[in-house]
Amino acid sequence: MIKVSQLTKKFGSHISLDNVSCTFEKNESIALMGANGAGKTTLIRSILGYYHPNSGEVLVNGLNPVKQRTQVLQNISFVPQLPPPIKLSLEELMQYISISAQVDTQLIMHYADEMKLDIKANIHKSFFKLSGGMKQKMLIAISLAKKSTIIIYDEPTANLDPKARDDFYRLLKQNEDEKVLLFVTHRLEEVKELVNRQIYMDLGKVVSDEKV
Repeated sequence: MIKVSQLTKKFGSHISLDNVSCTFEKNESIALMGANGAGKTTLIRSILGYYHPNSGEVLVNGLNPVKQRTQVLQNISFVPQLPPPIKLSLEELMQYISISAQVDTQLIMHYADEMKLDIKANIHKSFFKLSGGMKQKMLIAISLAKKSTIIIYDEPTANLDPKARDDFYRLLKQNEDEKVLLFVTHRLEEVKELVNRQIYMDLGKVVSDEKV
C-alpha cells in the first residue's frame, strides 16, 4: 500500500529524513512515535505529496504522490493535528467534500452523530468558529465517511474529551479491515489497543519497528 524507499529530505543543511525505508500494508494499524523533530511529520507530508524528496522515493498503491497527487489523495483520509482555518459553514463544507471527493453527506452526518456532534444544530456555523473538539469530530466524521484505504491521524485525540475518545476508538475498530491506519502520536497509551505495529523515529531515522 505505502512503500518508502531510502527516503531523504533536507531543509537547508538540516536533514529531516535520513535514508528512511519502511512499508505499510493493509490491515496494519501503526503508531508512529518519536520526539518533536524526529521526522514524523516530514514522513507523513512526503506520503501526502507535499514534499519533493532529495533522494529515494515514496509509492502509494504504486503511484508517486508528488507526480500523481490527485490519484493518490483519492485513497487517503488525513486528519491533521491542527484543524485547517476553513471559513465554510458545515453545510458548505459537506457539499464541497461531497462534490470534490464523492463522499456521501448522509454518511458524514452519520459518523458525526456517532461522535456526538450535532451537525443539524450547527449546520450554518462556520467550521472556523467551532470549538477545537467540534472541529476534530467533524474531521474524523469526514475521514471515516470517505471510505479510504489509507487513513492518517496526526494526534487525533488532542482536542477530544474522554467520552469522545471512546467513540473515536469504537468507530475505528468497526472500520479497520482492509485498511492502513497510521497514527502519529506522543501518547502510545491512547492508541495502544488499536495498533498492531509501533514505529519509533529519532533524528530522521527509524530506530525501532515492532509488531505488537
